[in-house]
Amino acid sequence: MIYLDNSATTPLSEYVKQETVKALDIFGNPSSLHALGVASKKALDSARVDVCRALGIRSPHPDELIFTGSGTEANCLAILGSAKAKKRRDATVIITTDSEHPSVDNAVEQTRELGFEPVKLPTRNGVLDLDALDTVLNSGKKVFMITLMLVNNETGALYDVKTAFARVKKKFPDAITHCDAIQGFMKIPFTPQTIGADLVTVSSHKIHGPKGVGALYVSPAITKTKKLVPIVFGGGQEHGMRSGTENLLGILGFAAAARESYATLKDDVSKMTALRDLLEEGLSGIDDVKLNIPRGTRAPHILSCTMPSIKSETMLHFLSSEGICVSSGSACSSHAKEPSRPLVSFGLTPHDADCTLRLSLSRYNTESDVTAVVNAIKNGCDRLVRIK
Repeated sequence: MIYLDNSATTPLSEYVKQETVKALDIFGNPSSLHALGVASKKALDSARVDVCRALGIRSPHPDELIFTGSGTEANCLAILGSAKAKKRRDATVIITTDSEHPSVDNAVEQTRELGFEPVKLPTRNGVLDLDALDTVLNSGKKVFMITLMLVNNETGALYDVKTAFARVKKKFPDAITHCDAIQGFMKIPFTPQTIGADLVTVSSHKIHGPKGVGALYVSPAITKTKKLVPIVFGGGQEHGMRSGTENLLGILGFAAAARESYATLKDDVSKMTALRDLLEEGLSGIDDVKLNIPRGTRAPHILSCTMPSIKSETMLHFLSSEGICVSSGSACSSHAKEPSRPLVSFGLTPHDADCTLRLSLSRYNTESDVTAVVNAIKNGCDRLVRIK
């Protein structure tokens, strides 16, 4: 089986498997005061430091990282937790893009009920429209928050969040900056400070860790000014920001994945970039394939391609029968009846969006994988177009 759907989820690394097995013996509740509880709390604190280190935070305060049940939950906490903490309504504009992940897009839409006004910036050809941002900033309305993804999960476009956040902060110093970095974490070197983010979302299962664990970085300035409130209530775990007994096994697996990925980041990025370029070169030689390459900077692990004569679902099933796993888009919207919103925002027609595959790499892929995938897609195009 050749797996090129790493943007949907990644396989557990052998190191993470080994560390997770060790963690099975750490079963105490971190909130318990006896010896087993204290041991679990110590392991939890150590895991928090490991994930923070991967984010470039050397000496984190305990409340700088909140563990959640998923990246989706972390995005919702960042957006709705900030919106609900807002007492005054003088600043009501929430800036985002037209190609965000559903967990951000839907959370932003929910803020309308709280009196906020979402504004979406275009991302045509994978480029964040900074002129449109300037228009919003000079509209006379005050900006409450800007929430932007670092890497688009369907096209691989790397958005210039650093410039966007800086422009917003210059005009509205109190505005909150949130980055959904789930697809960029351990793929693009960055820290919350280098991109100017108050809040950053990351996820375990995109970096060869277990599913069911996400995290939200919260800057000390946000905590100090109480600009974030919980959206899940209960026993007050995670410093009161995310109640519920911590998924310690998953969190320790997440920490192991963060340690490993952080140690190999430079080599991983180099390898994935080379494989993506090789994949791109191979697919560019197939007449029925059109590559959707972002006009600006892009991530090393994602390549989008369109076969206008073949529905993506048809090609996906053909490749699956050949032992190759790819995606027709975001796994979170793969069953949607409407064409992919990010692909249409990129500039594809609804028809072409419905004929598009996403190929996403990891450090475990090889040149032989790429060669096999290119040959399979070529054979699929020849056979399926002929049948049609």
